[in-house]
Amino acid sequence: MEFTGRLKGISKDMTTGYFLITVSMKRDILQEYEDLSGKEVDVKIVKYKKKRSRNANAYFHVLVSEMADVLGTSTAYMKNQMLRKYGQYEIVHGHLWELIMRDDIDVNELEHLHLAPTEKTIVNQNGTVFRSYIVIAGSHTYNTVQMSQLIENTVKEAQELGIETASPEKISRMEKRWRR
Repeated sequence: MEFTGRLKGISKDMTTGYFLITVSMKRDILQEYEDLSGKEVDVKIVKYKKKRSRNANAYFHVLVSEMADVLGTSTAYMKNQMLRKYGQYEIVHGHLWELIMRDDIDVNELEHLHLAPTEKTIVNQNGTVFRSYIVIAGSHTYNTVQMSQLIENTVKEAQELGIETASPEKISRMEKRWRR
């Protein structure tokens, strides 16, 4: 069982002389507790640190999240901005994948669909404006070269915001492992 929580208290059992530590957490661990209750367990409590993945795509998402925090935007918005600037368009049968959507939909906040707006619009008979968008491939589909380009440019932007980034060597190792 591993979880993130907060230390809430410490007391001493007067009968056994053992110390009791109280930890609070949001995650439901009742089943895990029942499985381990009364058994001897190893305990390790360390100060919480955001985990950085060894995976290049996960690292991209960590950077995007930190950039969003600094700029006060949503993670989805920041991810879409980085993918528009440095990502790859989705190609289907040798052609860009174009999608038409209502123009009043905020595509910047979409989580799993990444779109680059074009200047092409259409107005239907009801007066609703539709815009043409080019679909951007999700970063999880990128090859090593594409991921390297995305990470390199995202790292530069993160550094400009004062965000601490992994060393060039560590980033290089992540990129080399990508798509292996």
